[in-house]
Amino acid sequence: MSKEFEQISIKPGFMKHNGGVLFRTVSETEYEFKSTINENHLNTANITHGGYLSALIDAGAGTAAHRASGNSPCVTISLDLKFIGASKVGDEITGYTKILKKTNTLIFLFCELRCNDKIITSASGVWKILKVKSSNLGPDG
Repeated sequence: MSKEFEQISIKPGFMKHNGGVLFRTVSETEYEFKSTINENHLNTANITHGGYLSALIDAGAGTAAHRASGNSPCVTISLDLKFIGASKVGDEITGYTKILKKTNTLIFLFCELRCNDKIITSASGVWKILKVKSSNLGPDG
């Protein structure tokens, strides 16, 4: 669908503060995102901190859930992570998200982070689709 990655970390917040996330839609059920590892992403072993990888998956897979829901707001209900490999400063991390199932209120997905053609983290998660009531939209709609 979209060939180019777009910066999704536009508003001030955690992910923008940490370097941002680039995102693109591959198909109706497949999405990709990426980020480059900086020194502030490292733990004391000089590899990427698991907390940063968790946040990256939450942001990237969460955006995939948001897009798959027709751009409704979505919140993470559960996120199960497996740390399989490591990355270091300068590495580009690419996330691949596959929507497994979408209901009226939930999105189930699987995500992998890859670095240098190796899986470094895998995750499965569930996102809740929030229904915005018209009374919350304001005077213009």
